[in-house]
Amino acid sequence: MEKVFNPSAVEGKIYEKWEKAGAFTPRVEKGRKPFTIIMPPPNANEDLHIGHARFVTIQDILVRYHRMRGAPTLWLPGADHAGIETQYVFEKKLAEEGKSRLDFDRKTLYQMIWDYSMEKKRRMESQLRSLGASCDWTRNKFTLDPAIIRIVYRTFKKLFDRGLIYRGNRLVNYCVRCGTAYSNLEVDHIERVDPLYFLKYGPLTLATVRPETKFGDTAVAVHPKDKRYARWVGKEIEATGLLGKFRIKVIADGAVDPEFGTGVVKVTPAHDPVDWEIGRRHGLEVRPVIGLDGRLNEKAGRYQGLSVEEARRVVVEDLRKAGLLEKVDENYKHAVAVCYRCKSVIEPLPMEQWFVKVAPLVKKALAALDKGEVKFIARRFDKIARHWYTNLYDWNISRQIVWGIRIPAWRCEKCREWVITDGATPERCNKCSGDRLVQDPDTFDTWFSSGQWPFATLQTARKGDFEYFYPTSVMETAYDIIPFWVIRMIMLGLSETGQVPFREVLIHGLVRDREGKKISKSKGNVIDPLVMVKRYGADALRMGIIWGALVENDIALSEDNIRGQRNFANKIWNIARFVLLDRTVKKAPPNADDRKILGELTTTIKKVTKALDTYRLNEAAAELYEFIWHKFADVYLEKVKGRRAEAQPTLELVLKNSLQLLHPFMPFVTEALWQELGEKELLITSPWPTVER
Repeated sequence: MEKVFNPSAVEGKIYEKWEKAGAFTPRVEKGRKPFTIIMPPPNANEDLHIGHARFVTIQDILVRYHRMRGAPTLWLPGADHAGIETQYVFEKKLAEEGKSRLDFDRKTLYQMIWDYSMEKKRRMESQLRSLGASCDWTRNKFTLDPAIIRIVYRTFKKLFDRGLIYRGNRLVNYCVRCGTAYSNLEVDHIERVDPLYFLKYGPLTLATVRPETKFGDTAVAVHPKDKRYARWVGKEIEATGLLGKFRIKVIADGAVDPEFGTGVVKVTPAHDPVDWEIGRRHGLEVRPVIGLDGRLNEKAGRYQGLSVEEARRVVVEDLRKAGLLEKVDENYKHAVAVCYRCKSVIEPLPMEQWFVKVAPLVKKALAALDKGEVKFIARRFDKIARHWYTNLYDWNISRQIVWGIRIPAWRCEKCREWVITDGATPERCNKCSGDRLVQDPDTFDTWFSSGQWPFATLQTARKGDFEYFYPTSVMETAYDIIPFWVIRMIMLGLSETGQVPFREVLIHGLVRDREGKKISKSKGNVIDPLVMVKRYGADALRMGIIWGALVENDIALSEDNIRGQRNFANKIWNIARFVLLDRTVKKAPPNADDRKILGELTTTIKKVTKALDTYRLNEAAAELYEFIWHKFADVYLEKVKGRRAEAQPTLELVLKNSLQLLHPFMPFVTEALWQELGEKELLITSPWPTVER
């Protein structure tokens, strides 16, 4: 044996040996309950980060453990095309080259992003291997696989036929920079200080942060109980504006805060979600004055063509000159909606989009939670899921981007009706038999396709996989995508299969730096998992990344933590070198020291098994560290140096069991030492230790 464990020299060879042996591919054994995890597919657009390393470690520990326990174990890997995420990253790459998405036709841009994603996907899969992910690559999936797309189309048509998908003209969250609409869940809110402008509207004065949208006003509103303005309610007032005199109706609505500004607000249904609802209740005209390019349109008169920011500046100056600006509060603090990707301010715009009617789906999902068909391991996340379910709006699934699954909807130019298919191009309109059909250019929201991931992957893998492995055992993922992904998988899984997609949900927390701060490039505290693997080995990173905190909690990680676990790997290596240095055996009954270490081994097996069964991975790791380093190495090994030959059977038994127990956590060093022991089978497929020996 080498004097020191050298991860870089053995990890690649060991992984190749596992893969060639088919160790990751389960056998379907009827009558035996499988253990199944569908990997949350990493985005095929960038290298894996430390958050990916955490989920890979957690899932691989569970998978290796259940495989050793004898369950037919499937960990199905995949990659996500990631829609706007990938297109955004690719557009940044284009910008560095002085180019834009607008420089290319749809087909060319799609192919360019495809080539980029395939390169990143291959790199990402190599990185998963370097982390030790023992997933079944023979069942590897991509969200743009033709078979997956067919499932997504089928789901869309079935939901449409059931009346759960509709085409609606609604106010949506639109990012001018990204050129697409988003659902409510994809909008971030930041606190900002902006001027609050007090504008004269005839006999009334109102307050607004958006004077540039005044050309789209279709009413002014007050609170029904505000006696200051009771005499104006229901009447039209005449006012002077920047485009001349105009008349506008005063309405009363409970959504108006009488403490805001003067208690009077302008109502612009086309450009504010609260105003949209007010307008819907009062039957107000929707008058858009901002286009998809983020510029004012012809309804703004001489201000047409100005961007929102430019228009605000010019309009305020002209209002001041015209004596229509009463005052300005420069310190108004409020929440502003921004794009979750590029952080541009979101423009609420009325658009025709495809929506999922969520109420019936939510009802079934909540019933499944109530019945315990899906269980969140940490109960607080069950409450979070229920909160999102009870506050969901109908889901906008249209995206105005190229990269993704194009919506299988065609509009008849003759009667303007929509023809929905399961992907096939229709020849004629169902209603008027017209043959001039134009496909919707929009693509599906990525979360609509990935929300079908558990059943779509298994239905398109091997024959019988869906029937055997579905519902899956556990969904392990990060808490920040509970509303985006987890709750939608439950909704769509129940809708399309009649069963929940997974029995348990294990949520993991964030990886933070040693001071507990969020990791980000701007803070310079990024921990690159691939650099750590090269420097200290995958085993050290894996142990460091689960050390000291329950799965569901955030962890504080530093390079020192990882270096410390590298030392643990070296300690195990040195223990094995001592045990295997001289394998001479002298028959003798076990003495008190032998019996004690065997008893402690039995206790460790029980504790580690129980901890893994209850997802307390950090406790299992700490128990193994304590047993191997201190009880086995520091105490027992020191005591037997004078009776080495008599203790050799106990030494080898404890070492063998230790390697088996530690294998899910530190697979490479344990497999390397298992081979040094001369075992014929691979450690990865060996049985889990039991207390009976």
